[in-house]
Amino acid sequence: MKKLFLTMLVAAGCFAAFADGDWKTTLGKVKDLTGDTGIAGFMRKSAPDYITGDFAEADRPAKPDFSKPGALARAAYANKNGFWVVDDVQAATLSTGKHAVKKGDWIGGYFDDAGAFVRGHEVKTLFGMPYGVGQLIMIPLCLVMMYLAIVKGFEPLLLLPIGFGGLLANCPLAGVTAPAMLHDGAIAFLASGLPVMQGGIVEPGGFLYYFFHFGIDTGVFPIMIFMGVGAMTDFGPLIANPKTALLGGAAQFGIFFALFGALGLAAVFGNDFFGVEPLKAAASIGIIGGADGPTAIWLTSRLAPDLLGAIAVAAYSYMALVPIIQPPIMNALTTKSERLIKMPPLREVKKIEKICFPLIVLLLCAFLLPSAVPLIGALMLGNLAKEVGPSVSRIADTMSNALINIVTIMLGLSVGSKLACEKFLSGTTLGILALGLCAFCVGTAAGVVMAKIMNLFSKEKVNPLIGSAGVSAVPMAARVSNKVSLGNDPTNFILMQAMGPNVSGVIGSAVVAGVLYTLCR
Repeated sequence: MKKLFLTMLVAAGCFAAFADGDWKTTLGKVKDLTGDTGIAGFMRKSAPDYITGDFAEADRPAKPDFSKPGALARAAYANKNGFWVVDDVQAATLSTGKHAVKKGDWIGGYFDDAGAFVRGHEVKTLFGMPYGVGQLIMIPLCLVMMYLAIVKGFEPLLLLPIGFGGLLANCPLAGVTAPAMLHDGAIAFLASGLPVMQGGIVEPGGFLYYFFHFGIDTGVFPIMIFMGVGAMTDFGPLIANPKTALLGGAAQFGIFFALFGALGLAAVFGNDFFGVEPLKAAASIGIIGGADGPTAIWLTSRLAPDLLGAIAVAAYSYMALVPIIQPPIMNALTTKSERLIKMPPLREVKKIEKICFPLIVLLLCAFLLPSAVPLIGALMLGNLAKEVGPSVSRIADTMSNALINIVTIMLGLSVGSKLACEKFLSGTTLGILALGLCAFCVGTAAGVVMAKIMNLFSKEKVNPLIGSAGVSAVPMAARVSNKVSLGNDPTNFILMQAMGPNVSGVIGSAVVAGVLYTLCR
């Protein structure tokens, strides 16, 4: 055995020596590997160069000399890592309200696989901590999310892949979220002064980058999730008692509360507080109040993709915390006698009603709010397949099982990839989490209050507890309403009555998302 080991060692040494012609060069490369370890990564002070655009002088083209007469050729002062600003047109195009660009400034970044230039940006972490330290802090935070999913059972199907995706994203030097980059191509400049690259070689990105690009950037994953949700949802309680749709609508008030709160933060801390236009950021943050993760992801990916990590975590975290957050609010806003109200059993809903309902809802949406059709359409397709029966049972079964399970894994990992420290460890994230919590509480309270108002004008009283189910955390919010009711009267089951506002909340949040998208796009 010893002879075999020595033989292999000698053979490896000979191969290395012949490969480079110098064993010292090979040994030097081995020593340099210490700079590529995770330990070295946690000690980095700044984010990767392709994120910040702050490349070393050796990686930049020659700096322009403005003392020479005549206009300078833009392409002569550009390479794969960025370009120097050589004229006033470029400077005007690249200037923002927060940062003015002038001739002689360096603009760093990278060319994506389509040849478009992606500009680098300043990375700020909480308290100015080094980038590597931020990654190190994010790892236990992601582990906490996984603990809540595995041990506490808080939305495990979502929090587990999100937490694990965040863990992968913060492994230093792993490159799982790195974008695909184009290099060694011909660089040309548009009339606006922005560069593009043609031809060249594509350096593949990390697998989480492709997950995100395919499913989140395109909006495909949330829509596929809605198909599965529709295939698992019974709209019968809503059809049997249509007035409960008012409770689902009232619960969306939390969305607008968070929206105006986000606009207030932007007014106080500046329009650049969220890094995107205040109205787009406010709309994306506000949708957290609907407690509908796929809807929040769909809207945010279109309006404010850089905020996706914080918004998705907030939306799914508060969905998971429904059993903790909602009961105190319900008890505080209702009296004992109101919680003891018994509602009559729901009427039996005919099959033809269940089949016509998704078609009618889709057509109404198409006539009144076309921008919400993608989400509403996917939801109603899944529900229609469920209600039609045996002839399409295979389709409904696939949507409600295999399809939604596969997409949930990929969606969770994609969202987790946005938990990289440069996107999550910031004051913006803290503001989003606080607004999301307030929005969820306001939405719960608005549903309960609407039920109390309805009782003032209705002979047939409703138990106000079902109003809290108007937030679209299906079916958890309905179960919590039923649990609180049983805590007051063990014989008072209101689960089916609570499902009415619960499923109407799903439709309501999708409709509000369509309205906000129309206003902000």
